[in-house]
Amino acid sequence: MAKATHCNIPDTLYYWIKEHVWVRMEEDGSVTIGMTDAAQHIAGAVINAMPKKAGRGVQKGRSTGTVESGKWVGPVKAPVSGQIIAANEALAATPKALNADPYGAGWFVRIRPDDWEGESADLVSGPEGAATYRQFLEAEGIACE
Repeated sequence: MAKATHCNIPDTLYYWIKEHVWVRMEEDGSVTIGMTDAAQHIAGAVINAMPKKAGRGVQKGRSTGTVESGKWVGPVKAPVSGQIIAANEALAATPKALNADPYGAGWFVRIRPDDWEGESADLVSGPEGAATYRQFLEAEGIACE
């Protein structure tokens, strides 16, 4: 796993850098999304997480649900348009999973994209994507310490 400013950046994922969202392609063509390690450090200790329910449509750039910490309340934005097919309902009972395991148990929602090819162009992935995200974090002075 790549690291930048002490933040974990797995190079097996896609990243929507400006929104601090990660994306994992699933075998069935859906995508799982969540907050990056940097995002959860910026937010601080998460006290509430409310992903939208499965069955809801979502547009790229719009909220897939809300996260609340002691110092921040805001959306986890959809990196692509589509239908929410699963929500991490365990977050209601254990919202701190977003802090403890942002790339695993802290996943937020799963979306069936309407147009992955067309809307994923501004996502970065692989070692180059991790390097690009690292440069962004360093330029913004964001650290996971």
